Amino acid sequence: MRVGFIGLGVMGRPMALNLLRGRHEVTVYARRAASAAPLVERGAVTAETPAALAAACDAVFTMVTGTPDVEAILLGDDGVVHGARPGTVVIDTSTIDPPATKEMAAALAERGIDLLDAPVSGGPQGALDATLSIMVGGKAEVLERVRPLLDCIGAKVRHMGGPGAGQTTKACHQLLLLVTAQGVAEALTLARRSGLDAGRVRDAMLDGMASSRVLDFFGDRMVRRDFAAGIESRLYHKDLDIVLRLAHALGVALPTGAVTMQSINGLHGRGLGRNDLSALLALVEEMGAGREPEEPS
Repeated sequence: MRVGFIGLGVMGRPMALNLLRGRHEVTVYARRAASAAPLVERGAVTAETPAALAAACDAVFTMVTGTPDVEAILLGDDGVVHGARPGTVVIDTSTIDPPATKEMAAALAERGIDLLDAPVSGGPQGALDATLSIMVGGKAEVLERVRPLLDCIGAKVRHMGGPGAGQTTKACHQLLLLVTAQGVAEALTLARRSGLDAGRVRDAMLDGMASSRVLDFFGDRMVRRDFAAGIESRLYHKDLDIVLRLAHALGVALPTGAVTMQSINGLHGRGLGRNDLSALLALVEEMGAGREPEEPS
């Protein structure tokens, strides 16, 4: 297929490369030529605007930071809507606001353009390995048309419902991920302050009911005190804000989510927003820094 890709950052670039490896014709748009260069070297072509990109493609992927970015790319003056033909499919893999997604889907539908909200999970490594989990909202028949594209970038593709369902699923996912990461940071800090080897405690918890992929992945980074960013924690602030606003609109109480947001805010306040989420450990340690820990026994 003729595929466009907009958003060539830490996630988007390897996703676009995997589409090239799938032998699709890929056109990319980037504000900086350096971002597109690795794709061009492997056979992609560039477009001057999102509209020009859409005019040359059957399907258009977006992978950008926030809701306003997606709105500008799709509906702005040089947006996809001004170049796409009826029947074009837009696949937004960003993590953005569900109500805004529904509005964009309706606006594109007026031009005969289908929008699938298809946020992903798996991080940069999953993007590199094409093992992402993809949560899709939109028409089931449209998903089946472009499933070969999604199979190039992910290992699991699930249809969650109509427009916005993918983003709502991702909001639930991010809520659970962040609350669990907060719990992991607290548990490992408690273990260390009790004089135990935090790595051994993590191993024991992985054998029990508390086991999770968050404990496995982020717990390992916390034990090793590796706070270098995979995905910068500031982006999780955006995600949790989406969660809390959605909950507020629906009248749903998320007390643990609200407390976790305070910790994410704390990372920002201490200049750790560009660190990995595993930096929650350092924050929890600082909050209880009244006494030195015992030596591990």
